[in-house]
Amino acid sequence: MRDASHRPPETEREELVELLHGHEVADPYRWLEAPAHDERVAAFIDAQDTVARAELASLPTRDAFTERLQQLWNHPRRSTPWRRGRWWFQLRNDGLQDQDVLWAAAGAPPADQRDRQDEGGGGVAAGPLPEEDHWRVLVDPNTWSSDGTASLSGLAVSDDGARVAVGRAEAGSDWTTWQVVEVADARTLADEVPWSKFANAAWLPDASGFVYTAHDPPAPGDEHAATNRDQRLQLHRIGTPTATDEVVLARPDQPEWGFHPEVSHDGRWLVVVVTRGTDPETGVLVAPITPDGGIDAPTTLLTEGRAQHHPIGVLGEELLVVSDLDAPLGRIIGVPLTGGAPREVVAEGTERLLDARLVGAATPGTPGWLVCHRLHHATSRLHVVAPEDGTRLGAVPLPWPVTVNGSSGGRHDTTLHLAIGSFTAPDRLLACHLDDLTVVEVWRADDDLPGDGPDVEVVVEQVAIEHDDVAVPLFVLHRADVTPDGRRPTVLWGYGGFDIPVTPMHRPGWRAWVDAGGVLAVACLRGGGEYGVAWRDDGRRERKEHVFDDALACAAWLTGRRRDEVRASQLGPVGDASAVWTRPEQLGIEGRSNGGLLAGACLTRDPGAFGSAVPEVGVLDLVRFHRFTIGWAWTSDYGSPDDPEDLAVLLRYSPYHRLEVGRAYPPTLITTGDTDDRVVPAHSFKFAAALQHAQGGHAPVLLRIDRSAGHGAGKPVTKLLEERADVLAFHAAHLGLTGDRREPVAPG
Repeated sequence: MRDASHRPPETEREELVELLHGHEVADPYRWLEAPAHDERVAAFIDAQDTVARAELASLPTRDAFTERLQQLWNHPRRSTPWRRGRWWFQLRNDGLQDQDVLWAAAGAPPADQRDRQDEGGGGVAAGPLPEEDHWRVLVDPNTWSSDGTASLSGLAVSDDGARVAVGRAEAGSDWTTWQVVEVADARTLADEVPWSKFANAAWLPDASGFVYTAHDPPAPGDEHAATNRDQRLQLHRIGTPTATDEVVLARPDQPEWGFHPEVSHDGRWLVVVVTRGTDPETGVLVAPITPDGGIDAPTTLLTEGRAQHHPIGVLGEELLVVSDLDAPLGRIIGVPLTGGAPREVVAEGTERLLDARLVGAATPGTPGWLVCHRLHHATSRLHVVAPEDGTRLGAVPLPWPVTVNGSSGGRHDTTLHLAIGSFTAPDRLLACHLDDLTVVEVWRADDDLPGDGPDVEVVVEQVAIEHDDVAVPLFVLHRADVTPDGRRPTVLWGYGGFDIPVTPMHRPGWRAWVDAGGVLAVACLRGGGEYGVAWRDDGRRERKEHVFDDALACAAWLTGRRRDEVRASQLGPVGDASAVWTRPEQLGIEGRSNGGLLAGACLTRDPGAFGSAVPEVGVLDLVRFHRFTIGWAWTSDYGSPDDPEDLAVLLRYSPYHRLEVGRAYPPTLITTGDTDDRVVPAHSFKFAAALQHAQGGHAPVLLRIDRSAGHGAGKPVTKLLEERADVLAFHAAHLGLTGDRREPVAPG
């Protein structure tokens, strides 16, 4: 029996029913859409969070998970290093620092004057990195606030390495304020450029100024709710007032367009990718940069609305672009900068072409290389081709299963640096010498994770869950001594949307769950980016419910249900297609953001399939999501509630609207942040209140609210660790996991 003091109070309901395109739609908790500082909403937050924190703190495994998470987070982390001019840069974290720190080191100047990497990550010179004692802290965001909630939200280094544009965000907000740091003496200039969002900055060739995205300032008190339309590109020249910044590009006739600027490695072109929210069809504009630092009017190179385009960089008089134009799995085309028909450089293959990097093309005596990043059943593969004609030169050897999480290499280099991650270990850094494709490891934190013993072995399996004529990749992680006996506490995690692939990644929370004897299942659902256009489109808009079908099929396979409808086959080198890992009462479901929608939709569609559910910062009201901040942009995946046909589909799966009073729902922990200005917390507030009211069983429904925390980006490690401990302890309490990682797991 639960402690009555840990039961959330009843939330006031209002009689509000609207007739929308012939549908009567109730919204009794609309008052929770008010800002978090509203008196009634603030009282709701305090009451809900107090109850949730008290119950979570009392869970038997919470202290053990906290201890293990501290071990798993407490190891050094480093990004791939990059160079501009004579300066090297790298992001580092000593383990438990709340925010990553920017380090810099002076090295030998490059052989040529210019070395720009078009994707903003920086070029790495051939030859050794500066010695460790040459590096120093350049920007430490941990000094920006007492609670660690101010974060580094953007970073752009000038071509000569002399200046860095540093983006600062507060309390997890997407809003960025740009400042400028002189690298030689770490001096912060007086320039301050506020109210930027959703794109990085791009420096002029002579470092006299940078291009950035700008919005009109929101009204006071409306910072976390204002809709984000009418973006502009502006040019800030160092030492001048922000109010005088020149507008480089604005389209008031297209208020939903967003702009993503880059400057070509030769300094001749401003390249702008045009997006319409999160729609997978983009455009490309180019504008000449004049010798005096002026920017001419942009012209259209690739039209918005036909395909998705990702510029790689300028080669001669062409812009190389990864595009799915007439190629659902992606190809590389060369587009003349002054206009003309594109030519095919790298043809479409049998695997998704995720991205590519151009290395060495300006190095005397080297032909240059295009490094193509493809996905093979959601794991990374790298192939190297000639940039002129796509002739295949070889493959970069990588272990299975890994994800290439970062790469760096510029136009004057012969070495590509990589950060690769896996389910079982944090990122490590590799160097690939492209002239002979040899790979050496240049950095890793430790051979083992902190706290690992010699008997801790994690097994990664991959199977394909086959249902309704599709095959859904599913990774299954478990300790070597954990076997599928049908009673293993298991958590299913998924995302399934916005063309975002789910690939192997190291998350301390996942590893802590597996170390404690639990099973983790990570699903690659339709709507994601694993298999190109057809896979993506089969899980969005009128087909969005296919994502939930996939997740429920994975749940059925894990629990042995629906064997006549759901089958499996081995997909990776390791996998047991006949396994039955758990049962419904010992299976949890979890996801964040669009994955929070997944968890909410699955628990409301089939509550008997799960023993626990954790929708985190989720999109849970599919009738009004488009009315707040950047929510309008998600109509690419969800459709528009203002369209009668789309609304009919949305009402079929919107978690807030699917709840049935008196029905028994599984134990549910809903998490959000009070300053989330991407998926506003009203989604979680309204869903929690409605689920608590509807709950016909005895299972708890808790709402955990982080203060001064946004959607997730920039959240300090302290808050991340506390949140993961709560989530893991909640799953463990309701799925039957004791959490003792020192003993072999006996059958449940």
